[in-house]
Amino acid sequence: MKEPILRRAFQDFYPNHTSYCYGCGRLNETGLQIKSYWEGDETVCTFQPRPEHTAVPGYVYGGLLASLVDCHATGTAAAAAYRAAGREMDTEPPFRYVTGSLHVDYLRPTPLAGPLTLRAQVKEIKGRKTIVSVQLYAAGQLCVRGEVVAVQMPDDMANTK
Repeated sequence: MKEPILRRAFQDFYPNHTSYCYGCGRLNETGLQIKSYWEGDETVCTFQPRPEHTAVPGYVYGGLLASLVDCHATGTAAAAAYRAAGREMDTEPPFRYVTGSLHVDYLRPTPLAGPLTLRAQVKEIKGRKTIVSVQLYAAGQLCVRGEVVAVQMPDDMANTK
C-alpha cells in the first residue's frame, strides 16, 4: 500500500538518480538520510547525532552541523517550489535543488546527546533560486543559524538517469 503523501519526507520524493547525497540521499546507505517535513509555513527535521559525529567529547562536529543545515535547506527549497507551483511532490518534472551558497553561524557548542531539531523558513523564491533560513536547536537552545541560497539543479544534472 502506498504511504500517504503527507507523511512522506521531502527527500523520499527525490528521483532515484538524485538520491545519493551523503546528507539527504535515501539511497546512500552510509549517509545521514535526513528527513524534512512541512510544519505550517516552516519545515522541520530531527536528527540524532552518533558518536562518530564528535568534535570533542560531548559535542557535535561543526561540519556535520553545516551538512544538516545545507541538506534541510535544499529539501525545503524543493518542497517550496512544488508548493509555489501548486503541485504535489510526486509529480513530474521533479524539482531538485543544489547549494549555491551556504552561510553558517555557530552560536554555541552543540551537545552530542539528544536529538537536534532544524527549522527552516523560505525567505525568497525568485526563478530558479530560493533563499532559505535555518535554525538548529539542541535541548531547546539555538546552537546554529544558517542561510542557504539553493539553486534548481541544472537540467543536465537532474536528468541523468
